[in-house]
Amino acid sequence: MKATTMRTLTVSLTPHQAAMMQAAVENGGYASNSEIVRDALRLWEQREEVRQLELARLRQAYDEGMASGAGRELDGKTLLGELKAEARERG
Repeated sequence: MKATTMRTLTVSLTPHQAAMMQAAVENGGYASNSEIVRDALRLWEQREEVRQLELARLRQAYDEGMASGAGRELDGKTLLGELKAEARERG
């Protein structure tokens, strides 16, 4: 396994957050506060990756919508009628 250089940072926590971390270490859920922070950062990284994928999907859908042609004005009653007609056609 490749050795990793660790960097020390100072982080401010609320009293509640500090107590939760302390309890997690004392209860054996984590070996140290640093392990908790690394775990939290891994989760944050995963969430950011998902967020970027969702943004890319939304951009693609927007681009496809814009390329599909001009829109049209539609009131709620007309829209509901069209949706019901489509449902009837599908059976």
